[in-house]
Amino acid sequence: MTKGNLAIVLHAHLPYVRSEEPGSLEEDWFFQALVECYLPLLETLENASRAKDQTPKITIGLSPTLLSLLVDDVLKNRFEKWVTIRLEVLNTIDKGCLKAVLHLKDHLIRQLESWKISKGDLIGRFMRLQTLEVIDILTCAATHGYLPLLRENPETVRAQLKTAVTEHKRLFKSAPLGIWLPECAYYEGLDELMAESGLRYAVLDGHGLLNADPRPRYGLYAPICTRRGVAFFGRDSESTLPVWSARDGYPGNPNYREFHRDLGWDLSIEKLKKIGIQEKRPLGIKLFKITSQKTSLENKQEYDPQAAKENVAKDAENYLKDRKKQLIKLERSMQIQPLLIAPFDAELFGHWWFEGPKFLSHLFIKSKKEGIKLITLKEALQLTPQIQLCNPSPSSWGQGGFHNYWLNKSNAWIVHEWSKAGREMVSICSEGLIDESNIKIIKQAGRELLLCQSSDWSFILKAGTTTELARERINVHLERFWMLINALKDNKNINDKVLEEIEKEDCIFPLISPIDWRKKI
Repeated sequence: MTKGNLAIVLHAHLPYVRSEEPGSLEEDWFFQALVECYLPLLETLENASRAKDQTPKITIGLSPTLLSLLVDDVLKNRFEKWVTIRLEVLNTIDKGCLKAVLHLKDHLIRQLESWKISKGDLIGRFMRLQTLEVIDILTCAATHGYLPLLRENPETVRAQLKTAVTEHKRLFKSAPLGIWLPECAYYEGLDELMAESGLRYAVLDGHGLLNADPRPRYGLYAPICTRRGVAFFGRDSESTLPVWSARDGYPGNPNYREFHRDLGWDLSIEKLKKIGIQEKRPLGIKLFKITSQKTSLENKQEYDPQAAKENVAKDAENYLKDRKKQLIKLERSMQIQPLLIAPFDAELFGHWWFEGPKFLSHLFIKSKKEGIKLITLKEALQLTPQIQLCNPSPSSWGQGGFHNYWLNKSNAWIVHEWSKAGREMVSICSEGLIDESNIKIIKQAGRELLLCQSSDWSFILKAGTTTELARERINVHLERFWMLINALKDNKNINDKVLEEIEKEDCIFPLISPIDWRKKI
């Protein structure tokens, strides 16, 4: 048995894309994530948990906004129809791509059946896996706010953390101990607010540990701990790059399914309108393989499920052999068992890389044979009786390694808006203005503030995709926030119907507490 451990950490997150009107682009994001990522991941973990020769272990962060979508009855009631429409489209394809069509139909039918059997209760399924100690569930900041850019008003950071913890406890009946920090972003002093919220461990990018003070004795291969009792793990690039990189890693294999060639772009607008879609956009129907990195989308070849299946088994075996070599080399120079931390966005597995869940399945099957122990972050801390005291370095896992992807000419204007609104919320909640007559207004203002702070919209503005949608989302939540706050300050009554409509549309965090924004005395 190799004297070392591998911790696979997944971050499952979507922004709050709920809409009262069906058929939106944002709703497609959610439903595609369900059939390609979250349902297949659950299927993979549940199957492995029942196998006698497997010991599946992963850590998974489930963001509060994603959880709110998973429990939303409006969205749940639309999901079956969404899948059925895709199956009907596949039934109309009578030429070519037969293997790919049959494979995708089987996949969709299986995921829909899985959904029906559990009555759409994915949270219950995650809970059962946690009870079996197959997974360790982390929380995230309430709306995935980029915390270093909110720190001008520390109470707004506290509200992101405490709202998340409250929501996690409401849905999972227990408080989370770990958190996936949005974008793995850290700043000095964040550990104090984490500890105050009962959060005891998180993952940072490698340089967050390597540049810590003092420099950790074992670098990335053991956790560190701050004096406030919060532990941090560092991302190991050797363990992540082969899986992460579409260009140099496994997902770029010519036999794997091509993400960007989607039938929604190929169908005419007339055919799309017949199925209720008014514009050209992806349907989640992908029938071609990568073929090669240089092949144009229109020249991609048909996806061959059997060839992909053979490749994913080889890639998983190769990955484990390389981790074994890495651990053997590390254990020669360490007095404790080395720990490899491999964090990924969960949607890499199934959405971006369709074969990803099968890759994980093979890891669970073959890890014991290769002498590698899979472990959760919680277990890793329990096995580490002495942890070096260090102060992590400010960092993120975004492009450039720090904060510039969320603070640049495309999105810097938002930071001022966050600060201004956050300052007002802290003031309102700290000056004793809360009573029974206005508590609903203040709570909804808190929801709107949290929703406008989502880092997803900043990311989209920088990436240059669906920027109008991102800008609209930010501005809508800011406008609602100021309407509610100004009415409160001016002692003006808000039309009950207007408030009800806003509450209906942004019906997130039912246990939100204005106290979380209150200044400490």
